Amino acid sequence: MAQHIHANDDETRHPHDDAIAMLTADHRQARALFQQYADTPDPYLKQIIAEHVFAELTLHMLLEETVFYPAVAEQADAEGKQLVDVALQDHQEIKALVETLQEIDDDAAFETRFQELRVQVEQHIEEEEARMFPEAAQVLGYGQKQVPDFMSIREWSGSAIPCRLP
Repeated sequence: MAQHIHANDDETRHPHDDAIAMLTADHRQARALFQQYADTPDPYLKQIIAEHVFAELTLHMLLEETVFYPAVAEQADAEGKQLVDVALQDHQEIKALVETLQEIDDDAAFETRFQELRVQVEQHIEEEEARMFPEAAQVLGYGQKQVPDFMSIREWSGSAIPCRLP
């Protein structure tokens, strides 16, 4: 009988086992989409990928703002609450940039602004993974039992993601 050996628990944990793992998986997906966009020479495919980026970011931010951040803020100390405030400000800037991008018709202008979006999202991801997620793991407990509806909301939403920001 074959035995599967894993280097660490992260390899055996499914992304839907806890909120932080799911959000981290979303971050990897966003990075992969930005890279696909950069690697694609076809303007039509670039537009499809960009719309997918917008949809993924919209859902990700919605889940963080309505479920994850409130749970963290409720349990966190002043520093943790400040991390949530900064993350929410980042989201507002990202939403504004996405809205601007959705109105741009000029390919060169779109390309420039899309790269700005990539940089902003990457900075947000780095901050969140370096500071917010460790804080959340500490105040919520690693399994995030206090965020039970998080995964059901994510799974329910599936691919029915609005492309326009609320």
